Amino acid sequence: MAPLSLVTLLFVLAKCFNPFAPKLDSSHGPPLVITPQRSPEEVLQNFVYAYTFKDSLVYADLLDSSFVFVYFDPNIGSSGRFVSWGRDVDLKTTGRLFKTFETITLTWNSTIYQDTTFVDTTIASIQLSKTLQLNLFGKNEEYTLSGSAIFDFRSCEDKKWRITRWKDESTM
Repeated sequence: MAPLSLVTLLFVLAKCFNPFAPKLDSSHGPPLVITPQRSPEEVLQNFVYAYTFKDSLVYADLLDSSFVFVYFDPNIGSSGRFVSWGRDVDLKTTGRLFKTFETITLTWNSTIYQDTTFVDTTIASIQLSKTLQLNLFGKNEEYTLSGSAIFDFRSCEDKKWRITRWKDESTM
């Protein structure tokens, strides 16, 4: 009878502890879950999710059909110039980014400004500027980019907010 009592006591003391299923670490900010994109902040949360898990389907749903990405290329001409591309090119470029790097971490830092323009009582356009840090880790390379990005969002017919324009102001 003593061995059975000892086994029972061990189960009670262990409280069903399973060393192969440790607790999830929740000390590094909010949990990474996919949101319904009911606000620009939820779009940016899904943006982090898409980059973290390299999820091109979630990323594609962030971008409006009229999406434009804009960045400054200092290597064009004598003083550089702004370059832009549309949604299709951005999805291909981001897909290559996801395939190239093993680990991607994106952190939104502070909001520099936010401006809301109401088109009518049901449609709004929001411009939001955020500082960020993007870390890209590959097999033989590592990059850290920091800077800011200006996003234009619009509320779509399906009640989701999407990005219509992303002006990247990051530096390497």
